[in-house]
Amino acid sequence: MAGGSLFFSLAVRNLQMHWLRSLLAAIGIIIGVIAISSMGILGNALSLSITNSLSDVGDSIVVTPHVGYQGGMGVSSSTSERLTDRQIELIRRAATTNKVVAIYSGGDRVKVKRDYLYASVYGIDPMDIPSLLEIDKGQYLRGSSGVIIGSKFAKDNNLTVGSRILIGEIESGVRVVGILKERGMGFDINPDSAIISSDLWYRDFYDTRGHDMAIIKVTNLKDIDRIKTSIENQLNKRETEVDVYETRMILDSITEAFGQITLFTMAIGGISLIVAGVAIFNVMMMSVMERYKEIGIIRSIGTRRAEVRSMFIYEALILGLSGSTIGGIISFGLCYLVVAVFMNDVSYILNPSSLIQILYGMTFGIVTSMLSGLYPAWKASSLNPIEALRHE
Repeated sequence: MAGGSLFFSLAVRNLQMHWLRSLLAAIGIIIGVIAISSMGILGNALSLSITNSLSDVGDSIVVTPHVGYQGGMGVSSSTSERLTDRQIELIRRAATTNKVVAIYSGGDRVKVKRDYLYASVYGIDPMDIPSLLEIDKGQYLRGSSGVIIGSKFAKDNNLTVGSRILIGEIESGVRVVGILKERGMGFDINPDSAIISSDLWYRDFYDTRGHDMAIIKVTNLKDIDRIKTSIENQLNKRETEVDVYETRMILDSITEAFGQITLFTMAIGGISLIVAGVAIFNVMMMSVMERYKEIGIIRSIGTRRAEVRSMFIYEALILGLSGSTIGGIISFGLCYLVVAVFMNDVSYILNPSSLIQILYGMTFGIVTSMLSGLYPAWKASSLNPIEALRHE
């Protein structure tokens, strides 16, 4: 134990004697660890942010008309770009006890006070709205009068419950009865910047028949594949009438894509650590060459080769530990600042799956340092004591 402390002290002394050279080698490790850890943390935080914003639509199946679907006998159907009542009924049968929300979807010119703008407009049965959207202020639709607006639409146009807006070329006036909670980006509808009316109002106002999509809210996620298959079997038996996709699969694809991007950027950061490893290798080799006589003396007094090796391995370990620790701390601080400014939610940084990225970066830094010191340590322990003492 005393011998180990002695050689550790010798390693510290040598690093202090050549502090500038040691500092430059440690800076390489610091930069490498910052690159790997930061890319990992930010990539994971962004993935968590998107997953959370889309998690409320991960339990849905979306059915839309298949573009180009022809009616019977090869004649274009009048509702070829919409879901017919027959198709909606078949979808409800396939969904069994799960909620099916039929939706009209479009867009129109809207006049807010003196400003004209374009907004998405959805028509939904008032009884189905609570299963799909959540009210923040005001109340849900009751009957065919009034509309609900998205949180972003309300904020951008300074609208409140009771405000009046004009829709369409004829500027039909409607009253805002409720404002939705922010929902975030979705794969079905995007209500944050939209107007939601009753299905009756939409159908009468735009004189349209047939729905633009149907959303099935699945209670048990294990039933998604069964329901999807059942819909396809009933509606796409002879020819493709509808397109069916599950939002969970899209969510998984996005998460996987972000994981691959994060891994790629971390690999780029790893290149800087390899460069730092080469720098440590050079530092250690120079240290061996400069200390030939010292090595010869300690070998001639009976010091074992393993003890000589440990002295140089200690040097590499100190460089790796110090550089990796400083790099880990800096990367956490930088990522915390970036996420706080741009994402406004530091919980993504404090998530264990984000924090472990720092551990990965530090581990890579320490391992790189140790590997870079192995050959110089072996070289030093293999020196012939007599030849080392004669070295000039």
